[in-house]
Amino acid sequence: MSSAVPPLEAAQTISVVVVDDHAIFRSGLKADLDGRINVLAEAAAVETAVAAIRQARPQVVLLDVHLPGGSGGGGAEVIAGCADLLGSTRFLALSVSDAAEDVVTVIRAGARGYVTKTISGAEISDAVVRVAGGDAVFSPRLAGFVLDAFGASTTVSVDDELDRLSAREREVMRLIARGYSYKEVAKELFISVKTVETHVSAVLRKLQLSSRHELTRWAAARRLL
Repeated sequence: MSSAVPPLEAAQTISVVVVDDHAIFRSGLKADLDGRINVLAEAAAVETAVAAIRQARPQVVLLDVHLPGGSGGGGAEVIAGCADLLGSTRFLALSVSDAAEDVVTVIRAGARGYVTKTISGAEISDAVVRVAGGDAVFSPRLAGFVLDAFGASTTVSVDDELDRLSAREREVMRLIARGYSYKEVAKELFISVKTVETHVSAVLRKLQLSSRHELTRWAAARRLL
């Protein structure tokens, strides 16, 4: 059966860093990924993963949840170490674990999806393409964990999420989410465009969002517009 996602031309391949502490698995995974994927680098531990991602700046990181090194935070710690890159680099967790705690932890850290290692190379390739395009991708059973964890707590967590932002960042966030341009925000708040850009970057980082479009959806879902 043909893939649901059409193949990309060679010039449009998606750059990837593979992070897993098992060399044999990394080798097998790279062999299974199709021609749409270009593996730039690989790593086996938290520290080397952060360094490799920062150097390669891939579009997608295929990330194991449990990794040696660091302070024991595994994949979530890798994402935290690359938090400033979340606007351009997306993380897809790929693990043998299907435990709800592992899924929720890495998604809270900023991963855009979570699939188990039981899926095929073609399915992983499709997942990478979809995540690179902005979709969230989960193995079917795991999606329920995320819905349960985030759906039930959305209302309760709004204040906690807003508490991460300064008063000025909240003002900028609401205007940007409403569709104002940076220049319009600067005029409205009597600040420079450069200051607006700085605030927007801080808002996206603190809320673990990757674009102003995601910010608009985030704000609309919480009735903040």
